[in-house]
Amino acid sequence: MSAQYLVSARKYRPQTFDTVVGQSHITTTLKNAIKSNHLAHAYLFCGPRGVGKTTCARILAKTINCERPTADTEACGTCETCVTFNENSSFNVFELDAASNNSVDDIRSLTEQVRFAPQIGKYKVYIIDEVHMLSAAAFNAFLKTLEEPPPYAIFILATTEKHKILPTILSRCQIFDFKRIQTNDIVAHLNDICTKENLSAEEAGLHIIAQKSEGCMRDALSIMDRISSFSNGNLTYEQTVEHLNLLDASFYFKQLDAVMSTDVASVLLQLESVYQRGFEGDAIINGFAEHLRDLLLCKDSKMTMLLDIPETHKRMFFEKAQMVSLEYLVSALNILNDAEINYKTTLNKRLHLEVTFIKLCYLNNVFDTSSLTEDAKKKYPSPIAEPVVPSAPVEAPQAKRQEVSPEKQPELPTPTEATVKTTPVASAAPAAADAIASTPPPIGPPKPKLGKGFLEQLQAQAASTVVPQETIVMTQALAEQLYAAYIEKLKNDSDKLLQATNLSNARIILNSPEEMMVLCNSNISLIYVVGNIDLFRDYCKQETHNKDLRVLAQLDPGAEKQAPKLQSISKTELFDMMVAQNPLLKQLKDQLRLDLG
Repeated sequence: MSAQYLVSARKYRPQTFDTVVGQSHITTTLKNAIKSNHLAHAYLFCGPRGVGKTTCARILAKTINCERPTADTEACGTCETCVTFNENSSFNVFELDAASNNSVDDIRSLTEQVRFAPQIGKYKVYIIDEVHMLSAAAFNAFLKTLEEPPPYAIFILATTEKHKILPTILSRCQIFDFKRIQTNDIVAHLNDICTKENLSAEEAGLHIIAQKSEGCMRDALSIMDRISSFSNGNLTYEQTVEHLNLLDASFYFKQLDAVMSTDVASVLLQLESVYQRGFEGDAIINGFAEHLRDLLLCKDSKMTMLLDIPETHKRMFFEKAQMVSLEYLVSALNILNDAEINYKTTLNKRLHLEVTFIKLCYLNNVFDTSSLTEDAKKKYPSPIAEPVVPSAPVEAPQAKRQEVSPEKQPELPTPTEATVKTTPVASAAPAAADAIASTPPPIGPPKPKLGKGFLEQLQAQAASTVVPQETIVMTQALAEQLYAAYIEKLKNDSDKLLQATNLSNARIILNSPEEMMVLCNSNISLIYVVGNIDLFRDYCKQETHNKDLRVLAQLDPGAEKQAPKLQSISKTELFDMMVAQNPLLKQLKDQLRLDLG
């Protein structure tokens, strides 16, 4: 009978620290701790799924109990403890799934086992996976044992959600953060497994698998097993894309060619073909945006390290990047970003997708291709017409002469017939260019375009037509003059006579050309000044055209600080003080027809 089939994730699970992929910062630290005998009593391994947390916990448990560790601090694999560990029959290693054993009773049974020393080996290791699933009561029951375990007990906690663990647990553990495995590391590991399994695999296909796994080695191995079964051991790029139902780079290159050529028909037909294959519009938008992002990175050699594409495709990306301007790529990415944001809320999603790509087609009409390569110019001609230099003199049409009185008619030099006939042909082009350059620009600002941002365009146009006025520099004399004028303005209103009287008791000083300070001689005066400070500031800005003016108010340090005598204030004065702080009170009083009595 043939041996039982094991998936690659289990068959090629790392057995030593050196075989762990992409976590050298973790494995090196653990090996140094074992070598120097500086083992902690509790570890917390946290990070995304499938990056080696439980694997490193098992390797650590196996290595610290090994009877004959190697010079490189690895388990020998041949001693009694290593053999029993490999056969899953070791009494020194206990694995607990906190997702299904999360009660206080489960933790109590675990703490009772900790009391017994190991029969073989130095340490008893307790690996608790998905520890964030423990209940709050279980965590509290686990605290004392976790903080002061016996010298032979080591706890290794593993979790994908560190933020759910109590801070009291975190403070008792050495925390190791596992990172996502890089695409190149996953590709190298998959290629090594394919060699051992006698599988034929293209690197581009393995790269697609690594990208799809999003840094998870277990997912990458599972995907590779599926595709190897689908392709009967011949793992190619085309079969990988077909099995994973992805849009490959060839579609995006073809779509970009149609977009840059303003071939709307081809763009819509290709969108129809991918719709028939079952792809959603948001996947197409995201994929095309990712494609343009890769082209943008190819514009600068310093950013090539950010590219996450197969090596076989990099040459094609760099060649295509020279055919598209940087301005176009940035603007296209902006359009695609807006389309992705609005995709979920739109009702007609297909129309939304098609309109987005039509915008990309005609976006090319606003950019010049003068900075592109000659091949790109031939393939994507610039829609901006270059100025044509005439080869013969062009006579400008004679303007109609206005009928004016002889007294007002100016004397103008009239060109003779000889000067017109003897004008050389070579000088006609500069003359024409001067005539074009001297053509007055169109009167008025350009009309705003309808669509998104129309209101902002109108506001910007209105702001641009405002004639800027010269800013008046603030001086002490000017500040006092403005303050006195503002008080006179209040006196003209019979309802604000009390405010004007209290404001006149204060004095104003200039701290700087941008800052004025109103010093009040009493708390009552300060209340009125604070109520009018915003209006006074706006008045000063309007008079001086200085938008950076600041007005502050405070009690005069030299004045005698006396508490206001409220009993000497009438109801009308008290109401006026309240109105100074909140002008809406007067409006409320008038609407309700209240009498202060």
